[in-house]
Amino acid sequence: MCFVIPLTTDCCFYWRIIIPAVYGNTSGLKKSDIRSLERIYRRRIPRDRAVSADIAKYMAECSNSIGRQVGILAARNGNISHVIVGDAKGIFIPDLDNYPLGRKVLRGLRLIHTHLKSEKINQDDITDLSLLRLDALIVIGLKDGRPDNVSIASLFSSSNKAAYEIKGPVPFHGMDRAFEDFDLFISYIEDGLTSRRAGYDTDDRRERAVLVSVSTTPRYEQEDSMDELRELAKAGNVMVVDTVLQRPKSINTRYLLGEGKIRELVINAMNKGATLLIFDHDLNPSQSKAIADVTELKVIDRSQLILDIFARRAHSKDGKVQVELAQLRYRLPRLTGKGTAMSRLMGGIGGRGPGEMKLEVDRRRVREKITLLAKEMKSLSRARKQRKARRVSQGIPIISIIGYTNAGKSTLLNNLTKSRTFVEDKMFATLDTATRRLRFPKERDVIITDTVGFIRDLPKDLFAAFKATLEELEDADLLLHVVDISNPRFEQQIKSVEKILADLELSGKPVILAFNKADLAGQEEVEAVCNRFSAIPISALNPDTFSQLLKELEMKLWPLA
Repeated sequence: MCFVIPLTTDCCFYWRIIIPAVYGNTSGLKKSDIRSLERIYRRRIPRDRAVSADIAKYMAECSNSIGRQVGILAARNGNISHVIVGDAKGIFIPDLDNYPLGRKVLRGLRLIHTHLKSEKINQDDITDLSLLRLDALIVIGLKDGRPDNVSIASLFSSSNKAAYEIKGPVPFHGMDRAFEDFDLFISYIEDGLTSRRAGYDTDDRRERAVLVSVSTTPRYEQEDSMDELRELAKAGNVMVVDTVLQRPKSINTRYLLGEGKIRELVINAMNKGATLLIFDHDLNPSQSKAIADVTELKVIDRSQLILDIFARRAHSKDGKVQVELAQLRYRLPRLTGKGTAMSRLMGGIGGRGPGEMKLEVDRRRVREKITLLAKEMKSLSRARKQRKARRVSQGIPIISIIGYTNAGKSTLLNNLTKSRTFVEDKMFATLDTATRRLRFPKERDVIITDTVGFIRDLPKDLFAAFKATLEELEDADLLLHVVDISNPRFEQQIKSVEKILADLELSGKPVILAFNKADLAGQEEVEAVCNRFSAIPISALNPDTFSQLLKELEMKLWPLA
């Protein structure tokens, strides 16, 4: 048995074939009971009604006959998409893959179901309403096998303190008067939810994200890390609508958060219009998929956010190739499918068949692209070595500016050399190495280079891709380590830079430490910190503060002059 339902769009008219299926707890039901439930698909609710009297009566008869709750999901055009059987206490909603939420505030489906003993809407009902972003939830209470009272719940309340509103219960015979004009009711709810989200410009098309941190580290470390994630989100052109910090006794290996907490997270994210969850952790492929499945939101981790920022900001040939290579290496293990058990590439018994699956084709193409980019990286590396040989032959000293991202390295390069490389008050504003000449007194020149900013826990794929560029630091005669003294985390940032230098086996290079943005900190504090770290205070925006730095650079490069 199947039904053909007409559907229309703005420009065409077509038919959709629905093969009815009864979802949920069908075990123990007679064939006649299932056929009776399937007949619900033949019915249709008028567009202006939350539920029609005849459907409510028929659902009540079926529910009373089998002694279980019966539910339906109905679209806004009145067509019934799912018929569901539960047990005496509740129903389980099936997957709604054919009705994705996307950027909509509501899913476009209402849930109508019976209660055997009480017409009251309970907490399980409200959870379903909130998690699934249903248009409405309608509960039909039974008495003597017939509809008794009816209640309706929606996600918008006229009270700002409440996240939902319940109307009823009202007597069944007065249902039409109480719940009339359902289309207008839904429009009111959507307008209310939209206005509640209106803390931001509705024309702003940026992704809206909730930042999530789940950690057992000390709270101050977790908060510092979250502050940095917020800065990364800003650099990635993401609007942060909320942050969630949780400190569990142990980390949930599947969701990181506990299942109850992740439900709260979804409801909160939906209420604030979030389309994206950004975790301050490296998620493995199974965690990303599990969280995305339960939340129906896009899920990325810190590494993926950094990779996206790099992809936006890389302009040179070297930078673009390195970023693409890092992205492909990151994505390869996250291409999921049936797994090796169903692979047709292994050959032999069990491996013969019609050929590769789409997943395997995708993986093969990614591997081929990685191989191609790796060869291109080698070619670019040879070009860098040729440039290095020319510089060495000229005998000109090389200074490399290093430091944490957004410490002011590019601004310092510009004002030291009177050049105009791109600068912006965002993390990773500069990804491409810039090289300039700096002239000292007595006709002495140096080559000064601005490198990509460092960051703690740099994604390993990105570190591997940029290692070739960072290896140019080997050619430097002197490293100028720029630190943002106005940043409360500057000590941790110094340690992060030193760790990366150690990983590159460059810890033995001579280093001058310069504390930038000294004009944003108190004079006594600057003097104390500089004495403690044997550093030089500067303001990259003010060339008048460079005299001490230039003298120190000259002494390090030409100690016997």
